[in-house]
Amino acid sequence: METIKQYIREGRIDEALQRLDNYISTHNDSDEAYYLRGNAYRKKGDMRQALNNYLQAIEINPESPAVQAHNMLIDILNFYDKTRYNP
Repeated sequence: METIKQYIREGRIDEALQRLDNYISTHNDSDEAYYLRGNAYRKKGDMRQALNNYLQAIEINPESPAVQAHNMLIDILNFYDKTRYNP
């Protein structure tokens, strides 16, 4: 997991996601892996996948740090005013 965290910090998102996908294929009960995959997708700009992974982490462990990450991302998405960006 430390290598994956380092990849995410360095912006090597595709490598992190590949490792996480491989890990989750044999450890689908790891809330940490889903949380990290949510972080990777968030950094990649895929908010839908980020939220889905945070929710999976929360389902496995209701006290996961994914709770805070999920709530933060929801707050950000709710703050976004679509009307301001339409010409």
